[in-house]
Amino acid sequence: MEFLYEYGMFVAKVLTIVLAILVAVVGIIVAVSKNKEEHKEHIEIKKLNDKYEDIKFSMKSLMLNKAGLKKLEKEQKAKEKAEKKAPEEEDKQRIFVVDFDGDIKASAVTNLREEITAILMVARKQDEVFVRLQSPGGMVNTYGLAASQLTRVKDKEIGLTIAVDKVAASGGYMMACVADKILAAPFAILGSIGVVAQIPNFNRLLKKHDVDYEMITAGEYKRTLTMFGENTDQARSKFKDDIEDIHVLFKDFVVQHRPVVDIAKVSTGEFWFGTRAKDLDLVDELQTSDDYLLEKVTEADLYSVKHVEKKNLSDKFSGFLQNVSEKVMTGWWSKSQENSL
Repeated sequence: MEFLYEYGMFVAKVLTIVLAILVAVVGIIVAVSKNKEEHKEHIEIKKLNDKYEDIKFSMKSLMLNKAGLKKLEKEQKAKEKAEKKAPEEEDKQRIFVVDFDGDIKASAVTNLREEITAILMVARKQDEVFVRLQSPGGMVNTYGLAASQLTRVKDKEIGLTIAVDKVAASGGYMMACVADKILAAPFAILGSIGVVAQIPNFNRLLKKHDVDYEMITAGEYKRTLTMFGENTDQARSKFKDDIEDIHVLFKDFVVQHRPVVDIAKVSTGEFWFGTRAKDLDLVDELQTSDDYLLEKVTEADLYSVKHVEKKNLSDKFSGFLQNVSEKVMTGWWSKSQENSL
């Protein structure tokens, strides 16, 4: 009996170990498969007409009695049945809705370029691209790229409408001015057509502690202002010239895409609320994005277009390290290229 007991315990231990190994292997396989799937990027498209119709039906159903609700459900089913049988209207306008929420580096341009590419592959000239834009501005080169992505829509002779519910200033307005029509909420912030550069200098602190700082460059203007060296009037003058040149390019861009504005009047770096911005021709209409879409929902097919890229854990961690490294090594340069209120 003792032998059988020991043998049974041995078999149980072996089975436990084998089971644990199998569970671990299956877990690894599932995790790897999940990570591969999550890493895939895709364009997510949703028909907003259905969303508004569902909201409308829900609101009505909550306000009706039992008999009224039954009648409403019957009408809804008949409507859906008729829509399925009805031939598709080829000439019906399609409005593609894109959201851009900008930070200082215009990071959302990564998604914007994919969304615009996807839209241009199917859009017709009677269609429209509607961008809900929110941005306080930021780096010149990345916001320039974002504006160029919107210019692609105009180049294809497709209508472009931009709605500003909260803020589109500096680099944000650089994007907005590309539109055929700019909508703004009454208290949205617009303008700030100017350039700002700022950089700290620790040279006196280093001298106080007897710390020497050496910088070797090739090219007269490879480096003008510096954080640790002693800045000269010549370097300041050159840096100022560079900033002024960026401002000129910014103003020329606005004039090119929105010639109705008095550029001398609006390029002082000031910002205005929506009602004042309309008086200065910085916007065309005072209207929220919600009202605009509600107006269009009965006459056009509305599609939300969003680029989605799911990252696995290792990608997120490496991205975090890269972001920290960029901030430490080049944060001062980002500041020197920043457009802000």
